[in-house]
Amino acid sequence: MTISNVVSANAAIAKRFRRFFTFRDFILHDGRSGRRVRIAARTQALAATAAALTLGFSGYGVANAAVDTAAAAGLTPQAEQAATVAQMRQRVRAMEANVAELRQVAAAHAARIDQRQAMIAAVLTGEGDPAALADAALAPLPQGSKAVASVTAPLQRAEQRQAELAAKAQEVTAERYAETAKQLRKLGLRPEKLAMGGPYEPVSTTEAAAVTASSNEADAQFRNLFMTWKKLDTLEQAAIAIPSLQPVDNIKLSSNFGVRSDPFRGTAAMHAGIDLPGPIGTPVYATADGIVGRAQRAGGYGNLVELNHGKGIQTRYGHLSKILVGPNSRVRRGQLIGLMGSTGRSTGSHLHYEVRINGAAVNPIPYLQAGDQLLAAQDRAARNRQQAVGGPAN
Repeated sequence: MTISNVVSANAAIAKRFRRFFTFRDFILHDGRSGRRVRIAARTQALAATAAALTLGFSGYGVANAAVDTAAAAGLTPQAEQAATVAQMRQRVRAMEANVAELRQVAAAHAARIDQRQAMIAAVLTGEGDPAALADAALAPLPQGSKAVASVTAPLQRAEQRQAELAAKAQEVTAERYAETAKQLRKLGLRPEKLAMGGPYEPVSTTEAAAVTASSNEADAQFRNLFMTWKKLDTLEQAAIAIPSLQPVDNIKLSSNFGVRSDPFRGTAAMHAGIDLPGPIGTPVYATADGIVGRAQRAGGYGNLVELNHGKGIQTRYGHLSKILVGPNSRVRRGQLIGLMGSTGRSTGSHLHYEVRINGAAVNPIPYLQAGDQLLAAQDRAARNRQQAVGGPAN
């Protein structure tokens, strides 16, 4: 299902929500383009509570009035009057208890509807922290009496409509995961290995039966939404390690990756990276978050900065005229790490740039041409990190 399908489905669902919801707009986007999606906000849950409270307190007033009238008029014998008074006051206390119970249950329903709306919005927009909202959104509601259940039945129907929207959000999230995984495979990376949170496993029949026994269909749908989002989030957080940023502002190739004629010997030789020419002193940037492995003179590389990005991914920046970072320091994607030069085995000012996976050099060009979906995933993951840490996720 595409994002546009979700917009259409959401519009149809919205017509059935009007009895219970007001609306507010969210922008459904993948980090680079967006569409407007109307998502139901807070329900009119407390209106049901107010009605029940009015009924309860009306009964309370009538009962008290009846007791006082009977006592004042002396219409019953003393013993019978005392028994009647006790019975009626007992009924009043029971009504007070029912009102308190209804208030608690209705407030819990209303709060959870709001929390679930916030969770859906966080999943769809890629902003916020669904994990922080999940505990409250998935928490069991207090169990009420049959009388309370009859009053809160409209809220339960509203929650079921909300679960339908959650199902659409889950489809969008699953599609986003599939597209991001596809982009990673194009780079020769295995998504299931890159995302070290473990493989995604659907709930077994036995587990599903247990969930159904302990919660309703809406609860199960929100659990499924959270599981799908968590799978995507794990992959996107791992994708931060992928060097997709340009190491210099203007990309021009003077030498490509692979076998070439050696500029010094004239014989065929393997070139483990790409050469990007430019004036001495041109800024050189880190292409992904990482930790500096080497920042030193290194043979034919001349002045070299080597960054470890985690997940077995490494980048090298050679022939620098000046190194601006130190060993073991953390750097951020886009951070200035050195200046272009012609040190080491070099015939002129340029940057020698390498990408290595598990120690083996790979062509950097596909990484610099990463698709919009991968770039959007990296942007979302970077925004959602709770703390600004430059190092790779281990």
